[in-house]
Amino acid sequence: MPVVVVFASQKGGVGKSTLARALATFAVRAGLKTRIADLDAQQKTVVVWEQSRQLHNVRPPISVDAFADAAQGLASAAGEDLLILDTPGHVTDGTTHLAQWSHLLVQPTSPSADDLPISVFVFQALERVGIEREKLAFALCRVLSTREERMARSHLAGFGYTVLKGAIPEHLTYRKAMKTGRSISETRKRAFNARAEVLIADLLEKAMANAGRPGRKQVRKLFSRR
Repeated sequence: MPVVVVFASQKGGVGKSTLARALATFAVRAGLKTRIADLDAQQKTVVVWEQSRQLHNVRPPISVDAFADAAQGLASAAGEDLLILDTPGHVTDGTTHLAQWSHLLVQPTSPSADDLPISVFVFQALERVGIEREKLAFALCRVLSTREERMARSHLAGFGYTVLKGAIPEHLTYRKAMKTGRSISETRKRAFNARAEVLIADLLEKAMANAGRPGRKQVRKLFSRR
């Protein structure tokens, strides 16, 4: 069985697809056979991104498939080392099912007062139906300042939840990269790549640790070369 990472949130536009793409490109470079299952049948954000990646001849290639059914997405990963599930922008009963199968469920959130309370509520709801807290992690995205990041991190940690290292700032550099089929760790600016990789490396380490896979040295070796 592959390591399974799910990206989910109650709201769209908070960074699920952005992080899914970054995790995939990072993992492939770490030597992991990786697939993204795009479960948003309407938008197909990751599918469109992968098509752009092919169009612009960006390497390495990333395996992406669209599925309307979560069970099909899970079943698609035979022979993979890592399966990344990018869910639609709302939480449903299917999210609980995916959380049960996952090794790590990551909820991206901005530091906005509109997003943080809803994000905490989502994790509390998942815990009430039996999802272990160790499977849940926040990722801070669309951050505008160090102070904003620090305050959001403190708020979320106050509820006892894991908050991944680093944060993804709101910046045009990342948007330009994704328009040409690149991820936020593949921009033309090394400092922005490094910032994204702090979060992604921590995410991948936690997922592999939860799955009982000895991947930490592999991840750190790749990260140290950047």
